[in-house]
Amino acid sequence: MSAAASRAVDAALADVRHTPYWLDDPGRPAALPALTGDERCDLLVVGGGYSGLWTALLAKERDPGRDVVLIEGGEVGWAASGRNGGFCAASLTHGFANGLARWPDELMELEELGARNLDAIEETVARHAIDCDFERTGEIDLATEPHQLDELRERYAQARDLGLTGLELLDRDAVRAEVDSPTFLGGVWDRRGVAMLHPAKLVWGLKRVCAELGVRIYEHTRGLALARYGAGMAVRTEHGRIFARQVALGTNVFPSLVRRVRPYTVPVYDYALMTEPLTAGQLSAIGWHHRQGLADGANRFHYFRITADRRILWGGYDAVYPFGGRLSADRDHRPRTYRTLAAHFQRCFPQLEGVRFSHAWGGAIDTCTRFSAFFGTAYGGRVAYAAGYTGLGVGATRFGGDVMLDLLAGERGGRTRPRMVRERPVPFPPEPAAWAGIALTQWSLARADARGGRRNVWLRGLDRLGLGFDS
Repeated sequence: MSAAASRAVDAALADVRHTPYWLDDPGRPAALPALTGDERCDLLVVGGGYSGLWTALLAKERDPGRDVVLIEGGEVGWAASGRNGGFCAASLTHGFANGLARWPDELMELEELGARNLDAIEETVARHAIDCDFERTGEIDLATEPHQLDELRERYAQARDLGLTGLELLDRDAVRAEVDSPTFLGGVWDRRGVAMLHPAKLVWGLKRVCAELGVRIYEHTRGLALARYGAGMAVRTEHGRIFARQVALGTNVFPSLVRRVRPYTVPVYDYALMTEPLTAGQLSAIGWHHRQGLADGANRFHYFRITADRRILWGGYDAVYPFGGRLSADRDHRPRTYRTLAAHFQRCFPQLEGVRFSHAWGGAIDTCTRFSAFFGTAYGGRVAYAAGYTGLGVGATRFGGDVMLDLLAGERGGRTRPRMVRERPVPFPPEPAAWAGIALTQWSLARADARGGRRNVWLRGLDRLGLGFDS
């Protein structure tokens, strides 16, 4: 980075607040009391992010008489659900390419399930008047290098051959007419498959709806241990116990109460910046009239979108795995990554010279070796779990809640029939093999970006084993 570019980055980050923009809101609801003593219920939901909230809401919609309790170790939505980019995608498979590589024979069924799931989210937001800035704008997958343009064209052709609709291939002029950056060479606009929203307001809205439906919510109540108890289960917390006929685990990046599930996920830390509100002149300089979500096609990719109050969220690129998968609040901020992101933003939008960032933040998300959610049961079908959303959980967690409830009900059709739902990913190896393998993969992906997309022997080997990573 040149001295002038470094000074521009310093100026852009000079007054940044190290807190998630979405959660930095005076309208944030107050926390509910923690559990003290013992509770009994039909269904206990562990985890107060999207996964747990959707599960609790859907359980009450299926059976209003079902007694449901939800516990959350912090405040509802404080973790990944309240600090993500706000991309609510229909895809259940972490994108078309990942789905085509892993489940080609059932991809159209999974696409249809995902489309119906996104429609149901939109309907729920409207029916319950959840004010979360929901906009069905779609998303443009961008090419910023020539090899990415070839890959986009190939995926577009594959999608059209399978009968997918709502996609538009954009050349350089067409994509820059949508959002103007000298780095954009082309793109594919999925017009209906992604919505933009305010992630924290969605969490808070789901919390309100769950409480209105009769779900008893306890915040600052961490589940410590899970065990059989008579015909049901018992979960121990810091100051009490909960006895339930069935348990649904939506803890995602946090260690599962079912220990054998833990090797299937690892945490990675993701980071984002938010600009100050843009002026009318700045907006005019970049266009973006249709307010789509955007993501480039690199292995180390950026995702970015415009908010209801005319800010730009700019995230991604670095994905940091901590040795041993140990979670720590110390990793929630990474100044080196913030500087990298700011420099890349200024390169993407040189016409926004002088724009400053108001917020910078990060945090852990969970991933698995197939990069999309997996599901299962334990304790003779009394416990269900879903995890591994890899950053696309804003929408897919609702589907995961439905799957967990289907599994607890013993249903063996519909949503639980596809192999994607029935099969689990390959677990990660123990340390230090996990750290070495992830580090080598990240190095190889960065090298592929620098070499026109050419994948080295390590990445090609992972591809042959069904562990290929492309985002």
